[in-house]
Amino acid sequence: MGMKCANCGKGVMYGHNVSHAKNRTRKIFKPNLHAARIFVNGNRRKIRLCTKCLRMFKSVELDARKTSSPVVATASK
Repeated sequence: MGMKCANCGKGVMYGHNVSHAKNRTRKIFKPNLHAARIFVNGNRRKIRLCTKCLRMFKSVELDARKTSSPVVATASK
């Protein structure tokens, strides 16, 4: 399991740190991943999500609580 979001596929990006003197050194931009337990196809699974997807699933869960229906999310790979 690499540094990728299980839902949107956001992963590592590469670039440069640029100093004031315009010296360039390699930099790795990593996604902000968190482990979350989410219902996927009726089963509760622990998956790694980026914060954007985590916020989206939390809002879906809050909406489901208001309407009292179970939260069912589908994770794409």
